[in-house]
Amino acid sequence: MTLGAVLPRAFYARPTLEVARDLIGKRLVHVTPGGTAAGTIVEVEAYVGEGDPACHAAAGLTRRNAPLYGPPGRAYVYVNYGLHHLVNAVTEPEGTPAAVLIRALEPAGGTPLMRRRRARDAGRRAAPLTDPDLCRGPGNLTSALGITLRQNRCDLSAGRLFIEDCGPFEGAVAWSPRIGITAGAARPWRCYAAESAYVSARGRAFTTDC
Repeated sequence: MTLGAVLPRAFYARPTLEVARDLIGKRLVHVTPGGTAAGTIVEVEAYVGEGDPACHAAAGLTRRNAPLYGPPGRAYVYVNYGLHHLVNAVTEPEGTPAAVLIRALEPAGGTPLMRRRRARDAGRRAAPLTDPDLCRGPGNLTSALGITLRQNRCDLSAGRLFIEDCGPFEGAVAWSPRIGITAGAARPWRCYAAESAYVSARGRAFTTDC
């Protein structure tokens, strides 16, 4: 796996929907003592401000959601329903709470390590996983890449968890409603690579751009 240029902080200090669109085709990398694992981002969701009922900032500033209000380009990692770690890239200027949730990856390096981690977290009875299943879904990709609360607030431009610029994404990109929420569910703020076999779900796309 050849490492590319790391996205600078300025990449994230922009409107969240623009960042979400531009993250498709970029590569999330986590370097750990056990090895390096990486995946191309194929699906994301945007969460924007206190006016977004699905955003963690909807209730105002708390200890848990404080990273959303911090500098752009930091990781916001939290535990969902007490089970799964979810990783977000904080966006927009400091003080404006917003982030992009990374929902699915296409494995791009360290696949054997990903398999070991997923098998460990799933338990001995888990069936063997196909490549598309390794990082399909936000909790699965953090398991595969070894992302936990220890990476919360990490600088995505200057740490062991980072996102690389792999050049412009040349495929079609689709937008649809966000998945697995009830509040704010109608907003078409889920962006994904339209032709990828690695996205977590397809559903009905509202818009597609090329």
